[in-house]
Amino acid sequence: MSSSEQKYNDTIVKGFLISGLVWGVASMLVGVWIAFQMVYPELNFGPYFTFGRLRPLHTNAAIFGFALSIIFATAYHTVQRLCRVRIWSDKLSNLHLFLYNLTIIAAAITLPLGLNQSKEYAELEWPLDLMIVIWFVIFLINYFATIFTREEKQLYAAIWFYIASWVTIPILFIVNNLSIPVSWIKSYSVYSGVYDANIQWWYGHNAVAFVLTTPFLGLMYYYLPKHIKQPIYSHRLSIIHFWSLIFLYIWAGPHHLLYSPLPDWLQTTGMVFSIMLWMPSWGGMLNGFLTLTQAKEKIKTDATLKMLLVGLTFYGMSTFEGPLLSIRAVSGLGHNTDWIIGHVHGGTLGWVGMMSFAVIYYLVPRMWNTNLFSERLANTHFWIATLGILLYIVSMWVSGISEGSMWRAIDETGALKFPNWVQITETLKPYRLFRGIGGGLYLIGLIIMIYNVVRTIMNSGSGFKEIDLRIGSKEEKVV
Repeated sequence: MSSSEQKYNDTIVKGFLISGLVWGVASMLVGVWIAFQMVYPELNFGPYFTFGRLRPLHTNAAIFGFALSIIFATAYHTVQRLCRVRIWSDKLSNLHLFLYNLTIIAAAITLPLGLNQSKEYAELEWPLDLMIVIWFVIFLINYFATIFTREEKQLYAAIWFYIASWVTIPILFIVNNLSIPVSWIKSYSVYSGVYDANIQWWYGHNAVAFVLTTPFLGLMYYYLPKHIKQPIYSHRLSIIHFWSLIFLYIWAGPHHLLYSPLPDWLQTTGMVFSIMLWMPSWGGMLNGFLTLTQAKEKIKTDATLKMLLVGLTFYGMSTFEGPLLSIRAVSGLGHNTDWIIGHVHGGTLGWVGMMSFAVIYYLVPRMWNTNLFSERLANTHFWIATLGILLYIVSMWVSGISEGSMWRAIDETGALKFPNWVQITETLKPYRLFRGIGGGLYLIGLIIMIYNVVRTIMNSGSGFKEIDLRIGSKEEKVV
């Protein structure tokens, strides 16, 4: 079979898309639940369904279930198109999909049981950590073998951003999760004290960098120009964006440990690198916006394009707010308050979520060789989700700044004005109620999308059967 007749493996793309939808609705359902637990404590059902047990389930399912599913779906889809070659091994792809979902299922069981390392974004115990290593190595072999056997000599910028993730994630994951098992369900970190904290936030912040940022920038650089059928505004800017972001991001973690026993010079280093991150981040946002201007007349009617636009907007907002919060004086007000929750969800719901939704709306009709069931429903999803994000982050901004101000308020004698923690909590309840409502709206938008996607697949006439797209077709030419 000649290269022009060779088929892509799109079954694996479909598998991860479906995985993303399943874990997306599960994670967001738990997220809404725990949001309302902060307002109505009676929603805590012990011991398995308390906030302390469900919160790590929410973060793991959202980041490593939903977001990572979308990342793998787009990674498999883009590498084949950009390299003009089928994925190296179908068997390895299927094994990756199976072991990956098995890990997320195991996480959904063990975390409510309290089997937890108590490390942010690294809660899973050591047997599951080893399983993650296995399937990630399987994926790496398959992905890089595809690149090494490619027919397209040049590597487009999107692949550079994906590769940065695949190289950095294993380093971060292995170093942070080095532990000593004491049983099949319990282990202890090899680090302790301030060393453990520093390693943890070197990992934690860079999990945001190399799971929730660089691969989504990779998919932005591919799917945005593909969707509007126009080239990226500046390839030179994309390369500058890549190298400056990669160099700066890895050193920003210590800004999570301001006013801690961490050495002052290291805290300052994290703050300085965080502030410098603003430049490459906005360079990427600018490249995306200028690319969008080539199709601005379509924004009114095209839901996918609206989501790409809002995703880029929240990328810019989050990458401005992050450096702002890394400044010592600002961190002194915002740290450990709801402001941080608003910042995190501005990035996850606005940037990661909207980019993921855009990709799903782009890929599903093409993978199942049909038209989207309803553009009107997609637009409805967009507006409901956008309203939900705004309610969420604005309420958290107000709540966080109020909270920080009340903690610091003193009376005329110099004593704390609000020494009673319960009084502060009661003051924050209305804002946290709006946070729950905003999250609920976002979840409703996701459910609308799932209905739209299911109807699209059913209308394709092929259900969940594989539909292969050939290299060289008009739809699938390389950017």
